[in-house]
Amino acid sequence: MKLKRLFQGMLATTALLAGVASAQVSVMLPANPGGGWDGTGRNAFSALNKAGIYTGTVNYTNKGGAGGTIGLAEFARTSKGKNDQIAVFGAITVGAITLNNSPVKLSNFKPIARLTAEHLVLAVSKDAPYQTLAEFVEALKANPGATPVGGGSAGGVDHIALALLAQASGADVAKLNYIPQAGGTDTVTGIVNGTLKAGLSGISEFQQFAETGRIRILGITSAERMEGLDVPTFKEQGFNVEIANWRGVLGGVDMPEANHKEWIKRFEALNDSAEWKEVLKTQGWTQYFLAGEDFAKFIQDENERINKVLKDAGISK
Repeated sequence: MKLKRLFQGMLATTALLAGVASAQVSVMLPANPGGGWDGTGRNAFSALNKAGIYTGTVNYTNKGGAGGTIGLAEFARTSKGKNDQIAVFGAITVGAITLNNSPVKLSNFKPIARLTAEHLVLAVSKDAPYQTLAEFVEALKANPGATPVGGGSAGGVDHIALALLAQASGADVAKLNYIPQAGGTDTVTGIVNGTLKAGLSGISEFQQFAETGRIRILGITSAERMEGLDVPTFKEQGFNVEIANWRGVLGGVDMPEANHKEWIKRFEALNDSAEWKEVLKTQGWTQYFLAGEDFAKFIQDENERINKVLKDAGISK
């Protein structure tokens, strides 16, 4: 009898270890190929492989639309009862869930790691009368409707950054004239031809145009100045705004605790690896790591902050 129980215990342990050491993982990329989430997922797992941290098979699924909520809804459905299912998501998802009335709840998934961030910059035309962020804000406060600002999708991080700037300066958030653009290049075009008084986007979208003198960057939403970039932060100019277009990974709804812990360890190892640091350098991404429960708390705080801004700006009810 004792031998039988010992054998059963060995089988259970072997099954558990097999689950943790799975040689296959499915990765949901809730966007079309070629975008930021797609690149984050594929580059992360490529680096995991090169570093020898995870060398199993990776099956990718791209399913874009509605700020990632379509892909995450599919992920919620298909990840049930499975051990190794991972999805990429980011800051845009938080507001998109509200704006699209999505049934997806981020709290239903297993938080693994926040990986990267790209901070935002506010830029104006080289001929604009604003030499500083404070001067632009004065115009925004005086007549927000006559101060059109362009950026990404409504309710996205660019829109939220503008709303936070308005809140920090005392401008009327509900009267902001925010005009969504198809991409960073379109925003720059609007700034240059005068249809936009300013634009917001990731630094990688605007830097080349600033270097050629087409636009002037007035501030960046990082906590501290970025190395190699002579741009003051919003905070040092008196506006308590810090926001980033962050990206991270979630585990499936039913991911076992042992697997969840193992994936956290893998991404912690990835974050410290030379292979990942090379990816960050090549892609121009900022290292922005946070894992497990700390990441869960961050998601909760972001959800509260972003949804309050969306409500204050009249974007959501």
